[in-house]
Amino acid sequence: MTTPTGSMGLIVVGAAGRMGQALIRTIADIEGVHLTGAIERPGSDALGKDAGELAGLGSNGVIVTDDALPVFAQAEGVLDFTAPAATLGFAELAAQARIVHVIGTTGMDESHEARLHAASRHARIVKSGNMSLGVNLLSVLVRQAAKALEASDWDIEVLEMHHRHKVDAPSGTALLLGEAAAEGREIGLGQHSVRIRDGHTGPREPGTIGFATLRGGSVIGEHSVLLAGEGETVELTHRAIDRSIFARGAVRAALWARAQKPGYYSMLDVLGLADH
Repeated sequence: MTTPTGSMGLIVVGAAGRMGQALIRTIADIEGVHLTGAIERPGSDALGKDAGELAGLGSNGVIVTDDALPVFAQAEGVLDFTAPAATLGFAELAAQARIVHVIGTTGMDESHEARLHAASRHARIVKSGNMSLGVNLLSVLVRQAAKALEASDWDIEVLEMHHRHKVDAPSGTALLLGEAAAEGREIGLGQHSVRIRDGHTGPREPGTIGFATLRGGSVIGEHSVLLAGEGETVELTHRAIDRSIFARGAVRAALWARAQKPGYYSMLDVLGLADH
């Protein structure tokens, strides 16, 4: 396989998963990038197989491995939609190699952030609960709506639904939207979120941001933010119908981060939507 001059070499970790395969297909479709490595966990049935064949593209000559260190040494970026513990390890490798690390992993908490920020002193980290253009635009609209509508008169609820295999809740995207609402209200989400309602809960506490989680079938991702006032409701919604939207966003993030200084970035930075 001939590599175009100037093309950015990317690694896909979790290469055998649904998202990993979508990333491999997307890299093959986008000009300016090429696949240099495919990594899976030790013991995976995919080890030793051709990454292109796994993704339904036909052979591309990139063999799936669990030996990450030499792969990172030969790449300019890594696309990572794996699990928190794995992502932290990949962040350290990206820092050592001083490359781009695009993180779409969800289920991470505040205890992980310090390690990611430490890695970003040498790596170019782009992390987001959702890599799609539509969701990140939605987050800006949610922040603006929450700021414009008084907390005393308008309640905010975040509703999300995903496929039956998703293991974390609320989703990273739901938390991203909740954070946007909290920023609009100038409050901390952690102190004002309601994740569970069961039994005799009493009336809704003013100023809180509620979350509702649904799981079932093969739903890729549906998110709505409801702002409910007296006599009217505003609903802001995004529906993902193709997993490739996240893959395209991740590749776009990698290409953008390639030209940046080491640091910790979000998709709002990539899309020029961040408030600075």
